[in-house]
Amino acid sequence: MSFNSIMKVFMPKDQVFYTLFEEVAGNVHGMGKALKAVVSETDFDKREGLIAGLETQEHLNDALTHQIYTELGRNFITPFDREDIHYLASTLEDICDYIYSSAKKINFYRVNPNDMGIQKLADLIEQSAEQINKAVRELRDMRDMRKITDALVRVDSIENQADDVFDMSIDRLFETEPDAKEVIKKREIYQAMETATDKCVDVTSVIESIIIKYSK
Repeated sequence: MSFNSIMKVFMPKDQVFYTLFEEVAGNVHGMGKALKAVVSETDFDKREGLIAGLETQEHLNDALTHQIYTELGRNFITPFDREDIHYLASTLEDICDYIYSSAKKINFYRVNPNDMGIQKLADLIEQSAEQINKAVRELRDMRDMRKITDALVRVDSIENQADDVFDMSIDRLFETEPDAKEVIKKREIYQAMETATDKCVDVTSVIESIIIKYSK
């Protein structure tokens, strides 16, 4: 039996890692869209229902991430470095955690999400999550490197915009909000939302590492 034939025996036939990562990336994008729905809903109770849906998505992502770690321990052959698989899974999970945390804080603190900073940050999170989804789905064959790199560059640009929105929102908050408690609440929400975009950049870093090592 030739070396190539032996290797085929050990190759994962169901491409399990790609499939799992595509599910996670799709869930990240779905949570980004759900966050926009949360901040667009003016009714507290209806918003609570949307946040409950986000919690379900966050739990689904936890389960998918756990499955990735399980497969990592089970499979001898992996599509790329084990460290990159672990880091990609953990950084995608971080995005979901901060999206859910942002939404949860809005109702927990009873903050009106009809706020320029919250609205704009939610929009940027959704845009970034969309680009992450595009990039991850291209990892299966890496045929369209331009599509991957364009998505990664876009995520970096969005994160820079989010930094600017965060800074401007904090400035406006201190200038216009007389209630110290509201300042603390909104600042915490802004911080969680801005961190979600930071985590998206963490994902681009590991994808860049993967494509540098494995692109043809």
